[in-house]
Amino acid sequence: MARRGGRQQDSGGSASELREWRPVIYRKCTDTLWLLLFFLFWAGLMFITGYAVMAGAAERLLLGYDSFGNVCGRKNTPVKGAPLSGQDMTNKKYVFFLNSCSMEMQSLKISSLSLCVSSCPQEQLNSLEDLQSFARNNGSCLCVYNLNISSYTLNPKAAELCPTLPVPPSKSFPLFNRCVPQNPECYSKYASVLISMVNEMDVFHRILSGILAGRDTVIGLSILALAFSIILVLVFRFIRTLLVHTLIALVVFGLLFVSGVLWWLYYDYRNDPSTELETEKENVKFLLGYAIFSTIVTIVLLSLILVLRKRLQFTLQLFRIVGKIIGRIPFLLFQPLWTFLILIVFWVFWVAVLLSLGTAGTAQTTSGGQVEYRALSGICYMAWYHFVGLIWTSEFILACQQMTIAGAVVTCYFNRNKNSPPPHPVLSSISVLFCYHLGTAVKGSFLITILRIPRIVLLYLYNILKQKESACAKCLFKCCFCWFWCQESCLRYFNQHAYTTTAINGTNFYTSAKDAVFILAKDSPKLASISCFGDFILFLGKNLHVELNAKCDNYMIPESA
Repeated sequence: MARRGGRQQDSGGSASELREWRPVIYRKCTDTLWLLLFFLFWAGLMFITGYAVMAGAAERLLLGYDSFGNVCGRKNTPVKGAPLSGQDMTNKKYVFFLNSCSMEMQSLKISSLSLCVSSCPQEQLNSLEDLQSFARNNGSCLCVYNLNISSYTLNPKAAELCPTLPVPPSKSFPLFNRCVPQNPECYSKYASVLISMVNEMDVFHRILSGILAGRDTVIGLSILALAFSIILVLVFRFIRTLLVHTLIALVVFGLLFVSGVLWWLYYDYRNDPSTELETEKENVKFLLGYAIFSTIVTIVLLSLILVLRKRLQFTLQLFRIVGKIIGRIPFLLFQPLWTFLILIVFWVFWVAVLLSLGTAGTAQTTSGGQVEYRALSGICYMAWYHFVGLIWTSEFILACQQMTIAGAVVTCYFNRNKNSPPPHPVLSSISVLFCYHLGTAVKGSFLITILRIPRIVLLYLYNILKQKESACAKCLFKCCFCWFWCQESCLRYFNQHAYTTTAINGTNFYTSAKDAVFILAKDSPKLASISCFGDFILFLGKNLHVELNAKCDNYMIPESA
């Protein structure tokens, strides 16, 4: 009987232990399944990458090619049915259009013949003799390849095989490799053809054009934002109290000044006897509307500042704790920089694959021995898959950064011995992330991706139907855009708190999200006031993800305060 009772007690203990371990096993299984899903998705991206490298030719887009299938600046292989293909264009790096002043678009194709030349004409060429002299002096033939230089003035078909006269002076820009005419009339026609070609392209090719056109602006603004972020972090670190009061005072006096100036201008224009025209009277009415709106905004903001002035101390305490944590973990300031570098590497890889995928096509000959490249079937679906990979992977990288910052901040904040901070908290947080919480980052980034895809599809449909839809359809589209944007913003806000709860409790994503919602609902007035003041101060000088540290401490401030 004793043995039987012992066996029953052992079996009962093992059953209770199994019930205790069941949530842990379930969490591990779900995290493993999500990681497996993410790896399978990336296996699809690797397949697309391999296909784009094998079938694509990004150099055609970057270097340019002529009407006969020759890529400028390299040796080419012959195309069947095109006798002028397969030529050595190593020394001919620029694309020249024979009638650059009268180009037209026909089914996404430029009507003008294009050639590879070694240099663009710097001066206007008015006759065939000038073309012949330019070819002999510069070694750059501006006529079709099968026409000898000595035959420029003798061949009766030279007018068809040579550019339209007069040939305007042109210039090649860096990384563009095209001869762009400098004549104002020809330049406007050339630019209008390029713009119409971009407008007629699908969204896949517009992405390529936008990336190539705005790369300098994006890089410059990113460097400027990074420099401003470092300055703002240092300012918040050392003179946070003075800075907060100074910013609030500047806002108050700025609003009062703007409202006063608007009312003064309205009073001055209304009493001006020379105001007789209808347009001037309309301007006075608009000025009155602006003054009323500015006054309402000023009153609302001043009321909020007056009512919530006691909460300002909580905001200052929040910034003080953030300053202490940054002082203990100075490498936390470099975490956004590492994330930025990782994103840059991924984006460069993504753009390279997109360029190769966009040029994946087969060469087909047309009348006159010319060559056209036609896209292969299924490229559009691969492009959309590749685009979803951009969103999901970018959000995953940002989620890993948020988890890393939250883990490092939580480790230092809950350290029992304040005099001896834990060694290498950032590296410890990264190791914990890769060992236990990658599934949480995958889930959070996947939810953001699911909400962003409908917005992108709606934007794609809106651009397609922009010329055909009615005012009611436009309003419906904009309402949908606003709805999805609000959902994405709320989900991104809850994700940040869920990541922080995961770093504190070590629970999975869904449990952390439930706990975060409970905490936010329990202390919502205090958290809302602190968050509003903190976001308002950070809005005056937005920096790169430093507000994540403040978000991580929003859970602790109400209890300690």
